[in-house]
Amino acid sequence: MPDEQVHEAGSPERGPTALPEAREHLRVAAMRPVLETPRWWWPAVIVLGAVVALGVVAWAVQLADGLGVAGYNDQAFWAVYEADLVAFIGVSYGGAVVSAILRLTKATWRAPLTRIAEATALVTLPVGMLFIVPHLGSPQRIWELVWPPYWNLSSPILWDFFAVSTYLLATVIFFYLPLIADLPVAAARLAGRSGLRARCGRLLYRALGSDRELGVSKRRLIEGSIGLVAIMVIPMAVSVHSVLSFAFASSSRPGYLETIFPVYFVVAALYSGIALVVVAVAACRRLFHLETFIHPRHFVRLGFVLVAFGAAYLYLTFTEYLIDGYSGTAGLAAWVRQDLTGRYWIPFWFYFVAAGVVPLMIMAVRRTRTVGGVVTASSLVIGALWVKRLVIVIPPATEPLVRSPLAAGGVLAGNWGTYHFTWVPISITLAATAAIPLLLLVVFRFVPILPIAEMEELESYEEELAEAIEITAASAPLSPGGPPGRPLIPPASACAPVDPPIGPPVRGAPGGVLGFTPGQAGWPSLRSGGMGVADTPTGRQPFGLGGWR
Repeated sequence: MPDEQVHEAGSPERGPTALPEAREHLRVAAMRPVLETPRWWWPAVIVLGAVVALGVVAWAVQLADGLGVAGYNDQAFWAVYEADLVAFIGVSYGGAVVSAILRLTKATWRAPLTRIAEATALVTLPVGMLFIVPHLGSPQRIWELVWPPYWNLSSPILWDFFAVSTYLLATVIFFYLPLIADLPVAAARLAGRSGLRARCGRLLYRALGSDRELGVSKRRLIEGSIGLVAIMVIPMAVSVHSVLSFAFASSSRPGYLETIFPVYFVVAALYSGIALVVVAVAACRRLFHLETFIHPRHFVRLGFVLVAFGAAYLYLTFTEYLIDGYSGTAGLAAWVRQDLTGRYWIPFWFYFVAAGVVPLMIMAVRRTRTVGGVVTASSLVIGALWVKRLVIVIPPATEPLVRSPLAAGGVLAGNWGTYHFTWVPISITLAATAAIPLLLLVVFRFVPILPIAEMEELESYEEELAEAIEITAASAPLSPGGPPGRPLIPPASACAPVDPPIGPPVRGAPGGVLGFTPGQAGWPSLRSGGMGVADTPTGRQPFGLGGWR
């Protein structure tokens, strides 16, 4: 943990006891959701559980009366459930992919965010997968997707089931591997506690990992495995949402038959997924008092990533409508007109402003580039992209394919179909939305909300580096001996070796962690005052860390 974080936490300045106190503060904060029950926890669980129960009741009504109670009809065979399927599976990618990218790029600021991001992906993906069930007219036959004799290999739905199932397995592994090193710490925190939850927690930790601290070799093995899974998660996320778009793009209906859909769906998934990570991190930060570890700069950096994907998504939207509208063909031009100026113009332009323009403006202005601003932009993106999925699904599904010169108001006269929301799909959609925070609350009742081992490792590295720099500065103060404005240490191009090299750098030598052996050619040692020569106003003179000589 950097110095300012330790100072904000109320710990003393850096010294012999700073690091243990900082680690204790980290472990207390990480285990707070497990060990403490805030006053708001049970009311929140009850309210969210009631919303989920209402969704189950609505689905039971649909099973009894058919899809007609959900607003589906012959003129609107696809609607809200398909939009929910795409939206909820899409937002699940943001957590895993963002965590994977930050791990692979070695971004040190990622550490407080990874556990929350990976947990968000873990709970969101199963919820999204369940939306295939209310969409089916005969959900009791869902088992045919996993029984080979009934497989229809020509169906994109089967490909999507395989892809999403594989990605779910990878998400579970990606969440579990970093958790292994934290399980001994969590078990030690529950050692002196009694009660059913404490006993269940200790049994869970013992089953998932070990109650002893991991050795160096095991830590390296786990880190290598995490890196390997992080590499695999990114192409999996791209392939899964690409395959999901095939269910639309492989049809012959105008508005679905789009070659741009695979890229379009992937960028939309990452865009909305990052927005969900921002909202989840902000909620956990506020509810569990993690302000010491999750800073405003984390939100600003995630906001810039959000804007990058938002700009890409706006470009793809412009490309899709430009090509289909410019072609002028009857089917393509018809749904473009319906979206831009027809019956669907309100949801389309709401998406365009709320998910396209407003987030860019918020991040462009320094005054609004705050935690509240980034969270507001992310919330707008999540809601507006769900509306955009409706705009993608409903207009092509309601466009008539049979046209006739019969009476202007006749059934075959080219009239567009309609879809009307009912309480059933609204209740099921709200239930899925409430299930995500409910599952997150349950997950963090059993696992640390912060990656303890990862943050302690990064903290140890920063402490070691800062200590080496402080000792070097105290033992060899820099004193310029040249004219004003002259750099204290010349660039490497101005240096020439004086003594022949004695040997390679030695860790633990008098030079310290970042030092070299005394007399080594080239760069001077941090502690031993290695020598070099450089051009000065009075000629070539030797220099060292103690200043010009």
